Amino acid sequence: ASEFEALFKASLPKGSSTISYKKNHGQQQEPISKAEILFRSYWRRTWIIGLWLTICFALFTWKFIQYSNRAAFQVMGYCLSTAKGAAETLKFNMALILLPVCRNTITWLRNNPGLNSVIPFNDNINFHKVIAGGIVIGIILHGGTHLACDFPRISGSDRSVFRQTIAANFGYQQPSYFQILSTTEVASGIAMVVLMMIAFPLATKWPRRQSPSLPKSVRKVTGYNTFWYSHHLFVPVYALLIVHSMFLFLTDNLVEKTTWMYIAIPVLLYAGERITRAIRSGFSEVEILKVSLYPGKVLSLKLQKPKGFRHKSGMYIFIQCPQISPFEWHPFSLTCGPEDDYLSVHIKTLGDWSCQLYSLFEEAILTGLKQYPKIYIDGPYGASSQDHIKYDIVIMVGLGIGITPFVSILKDIATRLKKSSINHAACGEGSLEKIPLKAYLYWVTREQSSFNWFTDVMKEIADTNQKQAVVEVFNFLTSVYQEGDARSALITIIQSLYQAKYGIDIVSRTPVSKNSIKLGVFYCGPMTLARELEKLCTKFSTKTSTIFVFHKENY
Repeated sequence: ASEFEALFKASLPKGSSTISYKKNHGQQQEPISKAEILFRSYWRRTWIIGLWLTICFALFTWKFIQYSNRAAFQVMGYCLSTAKGAAETLKFNMALILLPVCRNTITWLRNNPGLNSVIPFNDNINFHKVIAGGIVIGIILHGGTHLACDFPRISGSDRSVFRQTIAANFGYQQPSYFQILSTTEVASGIAMVVLMMIAFPLATKWPRRQSPSLPKSVRKVTGYNTFWYSHHLFVPVYALLIVHSMFLFLTDNLVEKTTWMYIAIPVLLYAGERITRAIRSGFSEVEILKVSLYPGKVLSLKLQKPKGFRHKSGMYIFIQCPQISPFEWHPFSLTCGPEDDYLSVHIKTLGDWSCQLYSLFEEAILTGLKQYPKIYIDGPYGASSQDHIKYDIVIMVGLGIGITPFVSILKDIATRLKKSSINHAACGEGSLEKIPLKAYLYWVTREQSSFNWFTDVMKEIADTNQKQAVVEVFNFLTSVYQEGDARSALITIIQSLYQAKYGIDIVSRTPVSKNSIKLGVFYCGPMTLARELEKLCTKFSTKTSTIFVFHKENY
């Protein structure tokens, strides 16, 4: 404890708020091993990834063995078995990759407590990326083996062996290598690979975010818009996949042409989702009730709540401005409570689209226009912050505009506190939608003017919170984009949590129960600091029986 306190004091940045505490010299809990902490934190991800790998391995093995016993094996050997095994995993993964981006379905499924307890819905985008990695490996094995091994062996095999084995599949004419490349099945396969080679790299974080590490010439043709439009190359890819699967060298048996069986349901589900979103958003032009511009180029929009629109705290919506682009939809956390009769979002100018949106509304305000640009919305959609209801103690860490998903949670808590005071009932008792016994918000920002973004909300929470002291807010003013200062702020946060683990409540400074405690730690901000905070949560969870469960927002 003394070493930690020394580290904290030495690294505390100027401008950060501090919390004093008194030590508890009572009996401490038995420490938990790091292995157990990692298991508790990652078991849901582990079993999903394990199941996925098992299915891929089983499909690969099945086809590998099947083609190892066919006549064509005499010509192409294990190259054929490898290519066909990889092809079977590709069918599976091309179907599976659509499911994590069916946002309406996931939002609906996560409302089921049983499913939500065993399936990590918050990692849907990460799983989408993992499957994409599996597809890349499958393409390398399938396409690479065909091009480098199978096709040369077909064109260069002994004529007598060719006639006795696979000649019938080629019209009894042994083709040259280039004749094989010109066939429908190979040409369609190569076209798919070319389209994927365009879309996949542009979806990685460096081109998508126009990283300064990229050459200037490359940055000009990258960014979110390039990612968005190139990602829609999946439409011709799936069309080519069907064509590719219907023209196969070594079989005319329709029963073996199974690609459509894999992808039919996922494609129909995803298409249904896109149609639903298009219809719903087409009728969701919303009236803009109020526009506010804040320092730091933050745009606040207060919108009329559409009829029948219901959301939970922590959810987000997609916004489109047809004046900028009729195709682009961008996600933003709702900063209004579920009980509010309006919707609100706070948008910081971090990219081309948000800059253009800010400029449009700024121009409308400065020129006194009576009509604001049109805005369409789609949603709401579930996010990791919804899981705050699982915990009695919640720690929320927002960096800069990353505070937005937590504002709606605080407003929801404030509303429920009001209701409980009126009804003289225990907070959230007997309801799934309970509120935490304690909620701590740590807001880290590098600009003091940022604190003006939510002045009214913080005042409302403070007024409601006076009697029961459920919510505590801590502001940190520091250079959050410098890793050293950022780590200092995170250490300050964990320092407060450390107090709680040894039996001292960080608000009341009084002893708390010595039973095992599970705290939810929710974070929204840059990935680098997410890893830092997750490491600290794991590290300090091993000290006592208190478990810090880390969650990060992923859109």
